[in-house]
Amino acid sequence: MTKKVVLAYSGGLDTSYCLKYLKNELGYEVHTILINTGGFGEEELQAIEKRAYELGSANHLNLDIIDKYYEKAIKYLVYGNVLKNNTYPLSVSAERVFQALETVRYAKKVGAEAIAHGSTGAGNDQIRFDLVFQTIAPEMKIITPIRDLKLTRQQEVEYLQKNGVEYSWEKAQYSINKGIWGTSVGGKETLTSGQPLPDSAYPSQIQKTEPEKVTLYFEKGELKGVNGTFDKPAANIQKLEELASAFAIGRDIHVGDTIIGIKGRVGFEAAAPLIIIKAHHLLEKHTLGKWQQYWKEQLGNWYGMLFHEGQYLDPVMRNIEVFLEDTQKTVTGTVTVSLKPYHFSLDGIESEHDLMNSGFGQYGEVNNAWTADDAKGFIKIVGNAQNIYAHVNKEQYD
Repeated sequence: MTKKVVLAYSGGLDTSYCLKYLKNELGYEVHTILINTGGFGEEELQAIEKRAYELGSANHLNLDIIDKYYEKAIKYLVYGNVLKNNTYPLSVSAERVFQALETVRYAKKVGAEAIAHGSTGAGNDQIRFDLVFQTIAPEMKIITPIRDLKLTRQQEVEYLQKNGVEYSWEKAQYSINKGIWGTSVGGKETLTSGQPLPDSAYPSQIQKTEPEKVTLYFEKGELKGVNGTFDKPAANIQKLEELASAFAIGRDIHVGDTIIGIKGRVGFEAAAPLIIIKAHHLLEKHTLGKWQQYWKEQLGNWYGMLFHEGQYLDPVMRNIEVFLEDTQKTVTGTVTVSLKPYHFSLDGIESEHDLMNSGFGQYGEVNNAWTADDAKGFIKIVGNAQNIYAHVNKEQYD
């Protein structure tokens, strides 16, 4: 009886090695699936499919889940203004969960007894994949050749070359993962604590140097329009990415604590995600109350941390999503952003829900809804607690 395995395939070095190894060394009939979360054009998808068959895939599927990924994940990452360590918009970590979910669905469809992925034993992706696999397909075997054999990238290249597969070592030096919510870039520099990635390592190179303005229209927290043109949010994200990446906006290096306890460092470029999150956050500052903002920040951070660590299937995530969505009722309006070489700035917002337009007063200028005596009485009551403490304890403030 033929043994079948489904491999989550990206066309990169790691999964190319796995495909060849699973077929040649373990004797599996390998079915490959590429789950497109927005990082691949049609020509790239065709080239990856061709490559998969050349490497020995029995059947290959390119599956587009961009809209589903937006609805199930990105929408809530925007609602929560999620930036891991105030830096990283979960460009890769969030999509891994959905790639794992779709890999299992495909494995069940083709009747596979095993699932495979190309993660190493020293990163977060192994946990994200395995957590999903063991939760929704505990009956399936999980095969991870690179993790199990403790392979280096150089060893992977040598194995492929030995088996008649041409693979450039120069190409293999940088690991690049593209998606609608950003692109991660890993290389020899990110293995150090002090070296920056070279400009050439980033997929998007600067094309424009003269500043441009872009207007973003949010409706209940979702990006519904760019420069006056309205479309579904996922399409708007891609449109904004095209506009902003021409300025090489969104480059940075994320440093954080991995799930396995070691420090990790990875480069990324995420022009649209960073602009959207910052623009959305600015709009919220104008349209939400202070306690809404406070609790959103707490729960948004928790949501991002759990998502980053592969805990998407925990039921508390659905609870937090309900809260985050409920906070977006008044987050509607337009944000104007200035795009500049390598950075951007937020110019301001317009919204019928803008709490600055209350008519009650202007900060530092005019009070319309209270008198001077009201202010004096309020200040006296506010100071009661600290006045009592100082009096009882005979505090001296030097």
